[in-house]
Amino acid sequence: MATKAKKEVTKKTLAEDLAAKYGLTKKDAAEAVNYVFDEINDALKKGGEANINGFGKFSVTKRAARTGLNPATGEKIKIKATKAPKFKASKTLKDAVAGK
Repeated sequence: MATKAKKEVTKKTLAEDLAAKYGLTKKDAAEAVNYVFDEINDALKKGGEANINGFGKFSVTKRAARTGLNPATGEKIKIKATKAPKFKASKTLKDAVAGK
C-alpha cells in the first residue's frame, strides 16, 4: 500500500505557495502570512481567542501553581502559575485527518 509523502508546512512554504497561486511577490506573500500569525499572537497576548473556521480555535489556558520534583535531585520545587497557548481542532479538521 503506497503512502503519500509527508508535507512539512512552514511560514516560508506557505508564503511560497501563496505567491505562486495568486501571482504575488514572495515578499508580499511573506508579509501576508506573517500578518495572520501576528494577529493570532496579538489576540492570545491580550487573553482573547483566534477562531479559524474549518481549522480550529487558539486560546489561552491558565495553569495553576503546583509542586513538582527536580528530576536530577528529587527535591520538591514550586512551579509558578502560568498561561499557555492552547489549540482545539475543529470537527472539519478532525474529520479530514481521520480520512472521513
